[in-house]
Amino acid sequence: MPEMYVSTDVETDGPIPGPHSMLSFGSAAYRADKTLVATFSANLETLPGANGHPETMAWWQTKPEAWTEARTHLQDPATAMPAYVAWLKGLPGKPVFVAYPAAFDFLFVYWYMIRFAGESPFSHSALDIKTLAMALLNTEYRESTKRNMPRRWFDPLPHTHKALDDAIEQGALFCNMLAELRSRD
Repeated sequence: MPEMYVSTDVETDGPIPGPHSMLSFGSAAYRADKTLVATFSANLETLPGANGHPETMAWWQTKPEAWTEARTHLQDPATAMPAYVAWLKGLPGKPVFVAYPAAFDFLFVYWYMIRFAGESPFSHSALDIKTLAMALLNTEYRESTKRNMPRRWFDPLPHTHKALDDAIEQGALFCNMLAELRSRD
């Protein structure tokens, strides 16, 4: 079964799940050839007793359109996360979590899947786009930022801080990087 690269972006109201909530998330499932197979997104109700972190909430004040998008059509995580797991299991390939940065996005998605669906089709692993850039560019990790990446890796897609938009944009970036990596063989 081929791998399905599930580019995922989250929007949150703080740095960690539990005390803070995942407000929305979006996933775009890509084949290695950059074929977009399917998407999934959900805006979530906040966790009981959780509060927005002051720094994160101040940042949201600068993104009112993205905030409004993340706070409409809210779903209970107990409904959304099992639906997400079912969606992942229905993909025509083995799902591989991909994000930029994977450490942050995976932290929230994994926590929510285990808490509300009882399982993770991704197992315990995630593929980090920034780490792949470090390897491709043969540079230091902290120098492997988007501003230092070659423009050829980027498709003309928006980065809006709306979870699904950003998941699609970062998935295309990953697929372009993967193609370049494979062309070096």
